Amino acid sequence: MNTAARVSYAVVVPTLARDTLADCLAALAAAHGPRPEEIVLVDDRPDPDPDPEPGALEHALTVLGDLRARTAVLTSGGRGPAAARNTGLRAVTAPWVAFLDDDVQVGPHWCDQLTEDLAEASSDTAAVQGVIAVPLPGERRPTDWERTTAGLARARWITADMAYRTEALVQVAGFDERFRRAFREDADLALRVLDAGWRIRQGRRTTRHPVRPADRWVSLRAQRGNADDALMLRLHGPDWWHKALAPRGRIRTHLAVTAAGAAACALAAAGRPRLAALAALGWAAGTAEFARTRIAPGPRTRDEVTTMAVTSVLIPPAATWHWIGGRWRHRLAPAWQEVAP
Repeated sequence: MNTAARVSYAVVVPTLARDTLADCLAALAAAHGPRPEEIVLVDDRPDPDPDPEPGALEHALTVLGDLRARTAVLTSGGRGPAAARNTGLRAVTAPWVAFLDDDVQVGPHWCDQLTEDLAEASSDTAAVQGVIAVPLPGERRPTDWERTTAGLARARWITADMAYRTEALVQVAGFDERFRRAFREDADLALRVLDAGWRIRQGRRTTRHPVRPADRWVSLRAQRGNADDALMLRLHGPDWWHKALAPRGRIRTHLAVTAAGAAACALAAAGRPRLAALAALGWAAGTAEFARTRIAPGPRTRDEVTTMAVTSVLIPPAATWHWIGGRWRHRLAPAWQEVAP
């Protein structure tokens, strides 16, 4: 038996019992290589069905085959993926825990490749990241949402497929549960692990992350993540984008465009039409530039152009609202280890 086969690991999957979960578990069950010692599914719905049969979660469990006996289902009360992963972490006993999202599909040799990744990890390596592949349509340009999802293939430390040494997670008190969305909680954890003296390396295993169907307002809802950026700023300082190798985004531009729009309204109400017109021109120019930036690389269909035009008007004030709200709400936030149970 080779060294890789002796590596013991658990798999934790936080889930909202979406339709994608069955494909996720089917791919895991079909993957060649040493099997996980345990699988923990953490149901993070606020109010899980008291009788799961014939619910989506119970249906998904049927695809696990002989892995079903190694699988436990826990609940985390709808507190978000960070809290759900902590719930799974507290239940596992293996020295390594691999986190998967419930909308990914591991590759056919994932178990072999994972154990090789872990066997090659040095004693000061806390985590080994998987390679994320996002399939995009080949017959047309990708939409704004598809391009956003494709960005996961370049992201650092994302928990769509991330294996952590259990010891390292315990040392830093796991994920910060104040991150209630699937956004920035992975970067926050990685930065705390690195600050504790551990290393994080890139592995070779590959996991597929299909683009989920989404309505036209998905980019508007995503602006809630600006509050999480505000928490990152409080916890890791003004250079956290640089330390996390994360794109800074357009928050400064959104703040300026929103301020111009607000100024135009205020000046018009105050009877200052010329200044109001100048402010309105600044708002219109900023909004048009944002819409053009989003439309140009896309398929430019009528529906996509309409979606980009409407949401480009709404996103700057939404981003500003969530950013300012996050700055206020997290203005005194202590380090996670000071508040962790």
